[in-house]
Amino acid sequence: MTHPLSVAVAGLGTVGGGVLKLLRDNADLIAARAGRPIAVTAVSARDRTKDRGVPLTGLRWYEDPVALAADPAVDVIVELIGGSDGPARALAEAAIAAGKPLVTANKAMLAVHGAALAAAAEARNVPLGFEAAVAGGIPVIKALREGLAGNRISRIAGILNGTCNYILTQMRERGREFAEVLADAQKLGYAEADPSFDIDGIDAAHKLAILAALAFGRPVAFDAVHVEGIRRISALDIAFAGELGYRIKLLGIARQSDGGIEARVHPCMVPAAAPIARVDGVFNAVVAEGDFVGRVMLEGRGAGAGPTASAVVADLIDIARHRLTPVWGAAFDALSNAPSVPMSMHVGPYYLRLMVVDRPGVIADVTAVLRDLGVSLESMLQRGRSPGEAVPVVLVTHETQESAMVAALERIAALDAVLELPTLIRIEAG
Repeated sequence: MTHPLSVAVAGLGTVGGGVLKLLRDNADLIAARAGRPIAVTAVSARDRTKDRGVPLTGLRWYEDPVALAADPAVDVIVELIGGSDGPARALAEAAIAAGKPLVTANKAMLAVHGAALAAAAEARNVPLGFEAAVAGGIPVIKALREGLAGNRISRIAGILNGTCNYILTQMRERGREFAEVLADAQKLGYAEADPSFDIDGIDAAHKLAILAALAFGRPVAFDAVHVEGIRRISALDIAFAGELGYRIKLLGIARQSDGGIEARVHPCMVPAAAPIARVDGVFNAVVAEGDFVGRVMLEGRGAGAGPTASAVVADLIDIARHRLTPVWGAAFDALSNAPSVPMSMHVGPYYLRLMVVDRPGVIADVTAVLRDLGVSLESMLQRGRSPGEAVPVVLVTHETQESAMVAALERIAALDAVLELPTLIRIEAG
């Protein structure tokens, strides 16, 4: 065998510790598949005294992670610090500038700065691996960039955040409200103390921006992703979804059409029989649709030490074997400049729930607004009678343009009989 691949790891949290453990526990297997041993020789983290469950004796320690890039004995930099800027970005730029391959699990940095990092990596002919940045242990980056390289991808969709999927699953299975389930998820460690990054859809949007860049061969464009979270989903909506034959999932969806690329993250109603509707708990799933392969679905654990470390090590094995694939699947000058399609142009069916005062003429007022804006109804649910009291009314539309639904929502919310902000959920095929 040739000399070992010397790796420096910046960030020794859950994933960093997992990478060290995996490389040690499966050293023989990894060496056989990489063609040479892969060994961590240098590390950097904030707290040198913390017990991380793996021995650090014999490793060179750097207080400043950026200094890892200048270590002449290091072949590859693994960035597991996190955050779109700060030390993570500085280390990534320094590694590429030094001509050293970079492996990262940092979806925020890639979503925001991925275009510039990819251009720099290509200019220096440096590998940039990021299998761990999307969907943990699911090899979705390799699938899109390599396995499906011969296909034109028309659509990609996925459950990209395990925290949200766990919360929605628990709400459905237990009939509980969002706030209660979120509190339980925080106690179990599935949700952070400040969960906004997850529940407001930002984490999923970072991942979708990366997937869309790979799927459609266009520089990453996070700013073009429409983002909504799950805070306003109620147990009532989940119950109505079940009655209508749907399940509610937070999906990231990107689609290419003649007009450009549409990318959006928001709660969706998907048919209960759709494969992605049955992906529950903390699991992730990604569906890709190609012109020759048809529909492909990958499912697995989207986070955690083991799955994410598995993805990091897969990139290290590629680097050890000198396998170099362009970051977004094609050379920078061959990438598409397709425009982004605004959310207002989206067309699809919608679920609309209203809480209204039960009195004559209310439904007529609501349907008049929809009629005036060209929104056609497929069905309506109204349970029982409670004259003078608040009752839920559910409307399901035929395919409608988003701009028309937004305008209708504003007018309906202003009606005297409507007691709270209407709930709007888009319906997807899955």
